[in-house]
Amino acid sequence: MQETDFLRGNQRVLNDIKKFEIFEPFQDEELHHLMSMSKIRKYNPGETIFEQNSADTWLYFLVYGKVRVMKDNKPVALLQRRGDVFGEMGAIECAPRSASAVAVGETVCLATDIYYIEQLTGTDKLAFGYVIYRVFSGVLAGRLRITTEELLELKGRSIKIW
Repeated sequence: MQETDFLRGNQRVLNDIKKFEIFEPFQDEELHHLMSMSKIRKYNPGETIFEQNSADTWLYFLVYGKVRVMKDNKPVALLQRRGDVFGEMGAIECAPRSASAVAVGETVCLATDIYYIEQLTGTDKLAFGYVIYRVFSGVLAGRLRITTEELLELKGRSIKIW
């Protein structure tokens, strides 16, 4: 993995991530808070981004490439859209990661260490916490919607079997 320093004040990266659908609602100042705790990480094909059962506080946004999410060495998702978020469950729960993430081809991510939320004070802490938890709520709501649709589809199939 190759990694930049923290992106504090990097206007080029700011202009790029503002184009991510997930960040469209945010103001530049809010994104500056996010970037001050973020790095760009580049992974080679097949390189592990994080392993199941590992513990850390990093949250990832896909810049380009593909990421395969694996649970117990079985593929559960392929992320390939710019701005896709992963690693949020371990970061939210401060618990061991429930799955692994592996780069499929050359992959670049914006990696954000949410540990730093606790180090902030006053309005900075509130602003950054707001940005991160708004991102989390959007991601989790989308995943819940997909899971609900899949459950309803499976229920429909089981009724047809009986």
